[in-house]
Amino acid sequence: MALFIAMCVFSLTMSISPGPVNMVIVSSGANHGFRRTIPFVSGATIGFTLLLVVVGFWLLKLVRAYPVFLMYLELVGAALIVYVGYKIASASPEITVEKARTPTFVEGFLLQWLNPKAWIACASGAALFSSPDTHATLIAFIAVYFLICYLSLAAWAVLGERVAVLLKTRLRMRVFNLTMGGMLIATAGYLAYSQLAHQAI
Repeated sequence: MALFIAMCVFSLTMSISPGPVNMVIVSSGANHGFRRTIPFVSGATIGFTLLLVVVGFWLLKLVRAYPVFLMYLELVGAALIVYVGYKIASASPEITVEKARTPTFVEGFLLQWLNPKAWIACASGAALFSSPDTHATLIAFIAVYFLICYLSLAAWAVLGERVAVLLKTRLRMRVFNLTMGGMLIATAGYLAYSQLAHQAI
C-alpha cells in the first residue's frame, strides 16, 4: 500500500507541477478552451508513457545484469527528485499566457521527448519503481503514471480556462510551487529511506 501511495504521489507531483508542457496546456486552455486542448494533452500523455516504457525496460535489463546497480540508481533517482522538487519550490511565481494557434497531438507527443523534466521523471521513476525480479512493479507504475498524467494535464487545460481567476496572483502561484516541490522532496525522502532500510536488513 505504501508503495502504491508513493507511486501516486510521485506521478501526481511530477505531472501536475509546472513545466514546459503544462505551460503550453495552460496557454492553449486559456486561448482555445478545454476541448480544443485535449488532443495536445493526449499526445503529451501518450508520448510520456512511451518514453517511460523505453527508459524503464531498458533500465530493467541493466539492473538484471548488475543487481547492485539498482540501489545506487534509486538513491541517485531520489536525489534527482529532490533537485526537481527544489527547482519547483523555488520557481518564480509567474505565469504567462500568450496568444497562439491550437497545439496538436503530434506536438504534444514530440514535446515530451524533448522535455528535460520528462526525461528526469522517467529515469528517476523507473529507477525507484523497478525490481530485478519482476516486471509487475514497473508495469503498475506505468499504468498509474498514465492515468494520473492524463488527468493532471487535463486539469491544467481546465485551469487554463480559469487562469485569470485561479493563478493570477504571485502568492497563489508561490504556494502552489512550494506545495508541489515539498511533496516531491518528501516522496524522495521516503523512497531513499526505504531503500537504505532494506539494504540494512
